[in-house]
Amino acid sequence: MKTFSRIAFVLGLVALTVLVLRNDVQSIASLLRQAGWLLLCLIPLHCVPLGLDVMGWRTLVLERTEVATLFVIASIREAINRLLPVANVGGEVVGARLLVRRGVSYAAAVSSILVEMMLNILSQVLFLTLGLACLLHTTERFELTGALIMTVAGAALIVLVQFWILRSGAFFRLLHRLAVGMLGASRKYAAALGALAQVDLTTRELTCAHGRLLRSIAWQVCGMISGCAETWLVLRWLGHPLSVEGAVALESLTLAARSFFFIAPAGLGVQEAGLIGVGSLLGLGSDVAIALSLAKRAREILFGLPALAAWQAMSDVPPQPVGN
Repeated sequence: MKTFSRIAFVLGLVALTVLVLRNDVQSIASLLRQAGWLLLCLIPLHCVPLGLDVMGWRTLVLERTEVATLFVIASIREAINRLLPVANVGGEVVGARLLVRRGVSYAAAVSSILVEMMLNILSQVLFLTLGLACLLHTTERFELTGALIMTVAGAALIVLVQFWILRSGAFFRLLHRLAVGMLGASRKYAAALGALAQVDLTTRELTCAHGRLLRSIAWQVCGMISGCAETWLVLRWLGHPLSVEGAVALESLTLAARSFFFIAPAGLGVQEAGLIGVGSLLGLGSDVAIALSLAKRAREILFGLPALAAWQAMSDVPPQPVGN
């Protein structure tokens, strides 16, 4: 899997390079120079959508946790998924481990991330629906309505299937059978099998807490909408302003593309192709779309590097006892 992720990372990097070189490099550089130091404002601005997302995660952790701790761990999760050659799930694995090291039980940590990932897909479906409505209203390309409705319906169906799998325990029953088949049912592995059963129980409990689920979705959707400010501001700084509706459409469809092709590390090539494709419908040139993508990636790097350093620091701290 690591080898596959690295190959996908290299291919994505090649695709990004080709997309940049096929456009007017001088024009892209000129656009970025025009925005200049203002692009640095994206770094503190990103705290807003990330903070809202953290609040959504906080509602799913069934044990006492500090919001500041979750914010740091969420930053690390995002940095790993955006900057390292992993298939956009490595950050979740590390996030669960760090949460356990901060004193949260293994079951509560893993179940919160599993359910959050499922709700994140549902939140993206809602955000995508909003973005598609904005796109249709802005471009008046109503011939796309049928295809767009089918896309949203397909995504919603995937979420429903995932919810059923987690709530019914089918996923963990399958894992248990695989674990018993590989490890055996001896006492030596009883602790691991018991931990798996506890995660199953906690996950089912969480999927039945409808109030928590709704609050988490609300926080996540608000975070996604607030993230559109980045797109809206960058385009203004590049000298190609877009309406709020256009920014929502551009952000939501690009995010959906990155999620659909999640196997591509950091969405390399996918983000750029999405911005070019949707941007063309909104009247943006491919050079503007590439400049926007590069500005976003620069922010990801500048925001993510300190988070990776914090990951190393947190890994060196002795784990806290569960329940503290």
